[in-house]
Amino acid sequence: MKLYEMASAPNPRRVRMFLAEKGLLDKVERIEIDLAKGENLSDDFSSKNPMKKVPVLELDDGSCISETTAICRYFEEQYPDSPSLLGDNANEKAIIEQWTRWIDFYLFTPIGMGFQHTSGYFKDRMNPIKEWGEDSIKAAIKFLDFLEQHLKDNEFIAYGRFTAADINAFCSVDFGKVVKLRVDDSRPHLKAWYEKIQARPSASV
Repeated sequence: MKLYEMASAPNPRRVRMFLAEKGLLDKVERIEIDLAKGENLSDDFSSKNPMKKVPVLELDDGSCISETTAICRYFEEQYPDSPSLLGDNANEKAIIEQWTRWIDFYLFTPIGMGFQHTSGYFKDRMNPIKEWGEDSIKAAIKFLDFLEQHLKDNEFIAYGRFTAADINAFCSVDFGKVVKLRVDDSRPHLKAWYEKIQARPSASV
């Protein structure tokens, strides 16, 4: 299988961490796609993912799966004997997905919008609106405060154990550096959680 990614991008990192935690990182051949150069806009890549985003998993039969959670779900189902990261029963699966969606909508996406609309990184293919970017960053800060309160009484994001929700949150918090959002002593519970996840071997893949 081939994993099309940009190593420095947060969503491909989520997949790598997921695979590393499950002991499956060696199942994929990683193919680097340079987003800044627009390699994701080529006809060849567009045929794999018409949304022109990374990551994309190409299976051995040539079919492709796009979207981070969908790729992770594929490996969770395909390798049931590997550590479970998306939940062991209906309730766990629902709550972990709830958190994953919250993190996507209220942290990751605002950070991404803040970066794109204030940095001009993709100004050759979009119309940056600085005010929207600035407002998005404020929304991300609000969710960091929410996480701080949640982690005051919880060791991990969900069910007292490491799950895909922690991977999503960790990669999103790290992504915040592109808009100068960093974990510090102003949010001690978030910082303690962050440092714990950062110490896991999968955080360095």
